[in-house]
Amino acid sequence: MSRFTRTAAAVSTAVVTAGLLAGCAAGEEKAVPELPKRICWGGAFAGSDVTPLLPPGDKAEFSPLAGRSFVLNGDVDSAICTLYVDGNTKFQASADLEKFEESIEWSSWDSADPKPLDVGEKGIIFDRGALAYFTCEPAKNPNSPGKYIELEITADDAPDKSKLQAALPALMKEFMAFAQRELKCPGSAAGGA
Repeated sequence: MSRFTRTAAAVSTAVVTAGLLAGCAAGEEKAVPELPKRICWGGAFAGSDVTPLLPPGDKAEFSPLAGRSFVLNGDVDSAICTLYVDGNTKFQASADLEKFEESIEWSSWDSADPKPLDVGEKGIIFDRGALAYFTCEPAKNPNSPGKYIELEITADDAPDKSKLQAALPALMKEFMAFAQRELKCPGSAAGGA
């Protein structure tokens, strides 16, 4: 074999090997981005509990609001934590302060055929998330406001819907316990929490 032929064969082998390796790397499935140990408002959820609900991607980022203190009062009536994977919303937790229990109305979810969730005063699980609420401070009389906290968790594009449905009750209980603790709710009636 001539020197030229040996060199050409070596170069061809190197190119084919590099191509195969690149093909393997390109064909590899992306992993789910790693999350901090505790996420949302300094610790509402364990990152390890949320990770299995996320699709694969290169980068996970939180909205700036996710790092703020968890506060719901007369001036601030909602808190939201949004987790983006590769720039798209994939997990979101929110809390809203309602002054009257009647303000919490979920009939728009009826078409999603929600299942009951035994967390708080009332809760439901739907295809991509859950809702629940609890009383932080009851109204002193029917015309005076109280503090009713509505919680919502959604996980868009969870890779395994059955895992999501199985994880939602524990996540909502964790979220409710966090909210009650942070809001210092006196004598909260949070059934199932």
